[in-house]
Amino acid sequence: MLSTHVPLGRQVLARGIIFIDLAIAQLAGLGVILVYFMSEAPPGWAVQLSAFLAALGGSVGLRWAERHWGDVLEALIGVIFVLAVTAALLILANDPHGGERLKDLLAGQLLWVTYDDLWIPIALSSAILALWFKGNAAASPTLFYVLFALSVTMSVQLVGVYLVFASLIIPALATRRHRRLMAAYSVGLAGYLLGSVGSLLTDLPTGPSVVWSMAIVGVVFGLFFGVSQPRPNSPSAR
Repeated sequence: MLSTHVPLGRQVLARGIIFIDLAIAQLAGLGVILVYFMSEAPPGWAVQLSAFLAALGGSVGLRWAERHWGDVLEALIGVIFVLAVTAALLILANDPHGGERLKDLLAGQLLWVTYDDLWIPIALSSAILALWFKGNAAASPTLFYVLFALSVTMSVQLVGVYLVFASLIIPALATRRHRRLMAAYSVGLAGYLLGSVGSLLTDLPTGPSVVWSMAIVGVVFGLFFGVSQPRPNSPSAR
């Protein structure tokens, strides 16, 4: 999760499109819901493909909007998020298991992830990281949106929409004054570890516990290490 989400999140913050995380993650979740709406037991590849196509469609649409309607891009992202959420609610309205399914997509089900579930995400993460650091994907807006959709698609089914957003934004936000990527990775990793332990000790849901833990770690890091020191010749240093 963190291997791809931390560098992507820093780019999201730099572009000023913060809520694209929620919008694309919710679209990926909507793709999953649509597959289960059409079939009670869809094959795994169909679920992944539907989620990716939904996320990719949203990413391509937002890339187009960035070119033509850049001044209202954040508003459009918010509208897409609301439409995706309400579409999911409408589809699941008459599903007796709809509430549980929606909860799994939003809050995640970290405790039920198996090693078999991780092989595809590991392979995709490796490919994304190679393109990001070796292929300089950050310099290509179109490639950034495609990699973002792919990363969010594989993550939202593992940890849920809320934790995807937290993993992308909180480490990047807490370390926005630091150039080193390791600082952001450390914030994210500490949040996951402390949240998981806290969930174990309190018997509370793991996903929301990790979100809160990461937020607390981010605040602490920002307070103690995120304040930039004034330059010796600056007025504030005199």
